[in-house]
Amino acid sequence: MTPERARLVELTEKSRTSLASLSSMLGRNSSYLQQFVRKGSPRKLEEADRRRLAEFFGVDEIELGADPDLRHARESGDFLAVPRLALDASAGPGAFSAEEISLDSFRFSRRWLREMGLEGADLTAIRVEGDSMEPTLRSGDEIFVDRNKRSGEGIHVVRIGDALHVKQVQTSAPGRIALISANDAYAPIELERGEVEIIGRVVWKGGRL
Repeated sequence: MTPERARLVELTEKSRTSLASLSSMLGRNSSYLQQFVRKGSPRKLEEADRRRLAEFFGVDEIELGADPDLRHARESGDFLAVPRLALDASAGPGAFSAEEISLDSFRFSRRWLREMGLEGADLTAIRVEGDSMEPTLRSGDEIFVDRNKRSGEGIHVVRIGDALHVKQVQTSAPGRIALISANDAYAPIELERGEVEIIGRVVWKGGRL
């Protein structure tokens, strides 16, 4: 058993709780931490999970496996956490949105964000589902949405009713907007401006090769 796993077991016993209840606190399956400790799966705790456990026990994250160098970078202000929301932005027929609770986060250096022109952006990460924006965006891509940019044309995440979509937004007529897909198999959608809530502009994408 690795030192961080042994420490987690020790802290759990001292606090008179259980790995199952701690897993539930993290919003995970009740066997999540048991598998981490006994089977080594996952190999490492997600950063958000590790931080919450450290806060619960009142200990340093390093005791639960945090990288000291990364922690120093975060505390010195060199890195910015971009929350990854438990939502799917559909590039197809639409995905019903869930409650906007961060399930994870990406960490990027502030220097990189400046180089990308994203300094000061209100960023959240959302996963794309569907093929209507291919080849620009593919299903499974992670996109960064800048909530500070909700006007003008460009690729945006929009909400129509209870569904989120990622589309090219264009003004079609006074008081109306058109939502355009990159995939020619999908026809444009034209709506009254009041029928669409613009969440933010897509300013970055990443995905598997």
